[in-house]
Amino acid sequence: MSTRSPRSNDAKSDERRVRVVVAEHNPLVVSALREMLDCDGRFELLASVQSGKHFLELATTQQFDVAVIGLKLADMDGADVLAEIQSRKLNVRITVFSNDHDIGILKQCVRLGAQGYCFQFDDPPIIFETILAVAHGRICIPYIDFGKVNDTPLSQLTVRERELLAVLSDGWTNLQIATRTGISENTVKYHLKNLYDKLAVRNRAMAVALYSSEKRRIPRLPFG
Repeated sequence: MSTRSPRSNDAKSDERRVRVVVAEHNPLVVSALREMLDCDGRFELLASVQSGKHFLELATTQQFDVAVIGLKLADMDGADVLAEIQSRKLNVRITVFSNDHDIGILKQCVRLGAQGYCFQFDDPPIIFETILAVAHGRICIPYIDFGKVNDTPLSQLTVRERELLAVLSDGWTNLQIATRTGISENTVKYHLKNLYDKLAVRNRAMAVALYSSEKRRIPRLPFG
């Protein structure tokens, strides 16, 4: 990842500043980000929110170039926010601002559609360049083996589990699945729990978001 040399304030003022929205529950982190972005001059911090619900409302009502979201918000995780963005088909560019070096979290965020990923302990130039790259439509994440990004639990699902995931993405309810397959709702719930465990997700929305990001590579078979 390259860094840019400092530019004069006059040069910066000639360009439209990148409009940024921050979603982060820690006010100290928000304050630090605000100060960094203001001092650099290439950015305009439009808003900061602490909850995923408020961020999703902003994403549907306000125009901005890039969002910087933390891993933990007041009411949901960053992964839940990414899943909701995919589920709602929102055209939002996201940089995850992480305080965790876990490579598994990085891969999950990339699978859920994050275009940028940086760490709270990165040097400011790295953070700036990540935000700028994503704002301009590029992907900017720490080095990982892209050949293994999609080596996920989805590839380990049985044909039946893939069929179940496909109908979930079509909006089928538990009752519809039970009625059309001749099994009880309790059995459907049991299969869904096993499916969520395999995918390492907590709910239907996250499972569907993962499926949607890889559906071109998943065989679509009739269920029933």
